[in-house]
Amino acid sequence: MTTNPALDDVSYDQLRQLVGLVDHDSTADPFPVRAMDAVVFIAGNATQTAWFYQVAFGMRLVAYSGPETGEPERKSFVLKSGSARFVINGGVRPGSELLDHHRRHGDGVIDLALEVSDVDKCVEHARAQGATVLEEPHDVSDEHGTVRRAAIATYGETRHSLIDRSRYSGPYLPGYVAKQSTVTRPEGAPKRLFQAVDHCVGNVELGKMNYWVDWYHRVMGFVNMAEFVGDDIATEYSALMSKVVSNGNHRVKFPLNEPAIAKKKSQIDEYLEFYEGAGCQHIALATNDIIATVTAMRAAGVEFLETPDSYYDDPELRARIGEVRVPIETLKEHKILVDRDEDGYLLQIFTKPIGDRPTVFYELIERHGSLGFGKGNFKALFEAIEREQERRGNL
Repeated sequence: MTTNPALDDVSYDQLRQLVGLVDHDSTADPFPVRAMDAVVFIAGNATQTAWFYQVAFGMRLVAYSGPETGEPERKSFVLKSGSARFVINGGVRPGSELLDHHRRHGDGVIDLALEVSDVDKCVEHARAQGATVLEEPHDVSDEHGTVRRAAIATYGETRHSLIDRSRYSGPYLPGYVAKQSTVTRPEGAPKRLFQAVDHCVGNVELGKMNYWVDWYHRVMGFVNMAEFVGDDIATEYSALMSKVVSNGNHRVKFPLNEPAIAKKKSQIDEYLEFYEGAGCQHIALATNDIIATVTAMRAAGVEFLETPDSYYDDPELRARIGEVRVPIETLKEHKILVDRDEDGYLLQIFTKPIGDRPTVFYELIERHGSLGFGKGNFKALFEAIEREQERRGNL
């Protein structure tokens, strides 16, 4: 039996600090989720997208599947950073289903794959609760062992693959070969720019948020972590509503957003229009040094949302935040947001959309005890997003 690959290079204690884990007895879970297994993307050009994540996000290429390995329909690149795993898929042949998906949605997430301890138990419970089973439980094997897997449908065309890799020691899944990155990191660069996936945010249609929150309760046994409505999450022009669900130990967290009626188009409306439906809007990446990470990513060409200096000069902010690891003036220089709650504080920043469509973007988050999502920053964040929407002509 192999060690748990989801913990690659990151200890459980480190994960507790990075992503805000809490103690939980999983033995009574009807749907025992252990961790995120992978965030799986479809891209218009998987080869170049994989290169981008290596150069700009500092990820390591660890596995590959494609025509050269006996898979004629697609190319698939597996990248890692700490416990975070991204899989970038692209269609090879003109009639590929992957390319059909890309024509509808653009670059985006097709699968939020979960590592589970009992695939059959999860599928049995999900089916009994009315979930759509896309793949029945089955084994896939190669010389490295056997993976038990299945898949269920969630919002939009997104799925949750359910993966038990406890009997497998290969680089990813059967059908993939180990592959090393040819990208050279700059001298003195951090070993990695982020260590884990903190949370993945789903945008759903108006009136569907509570449906999907209930779905995660019933089907996957997830619990409520937070709820943001009304003035919590509105500006003068746009508004949305959000609820956060998670597995018992908070290792897998899924905020779910829906638009709310307002004067102008919200970021959720914009996403739903350009993605053509519900999907994963952004992925939050946990780092233990947000200054070093943002500095390296900016140097590689990643663009971040701008926060006005007035945010940092507000005496109420400084009084509310108190002392944090990074001086406020340094946060101001790097345009990083800060928030504090009853458990601690967090630092966070958001990229601009990384593709041609204004859909998928990233959050970088450094937690110091806080289990929250930066509620105190929502107004500043959404105003920054609105400024970008206005430049695109979509507000």
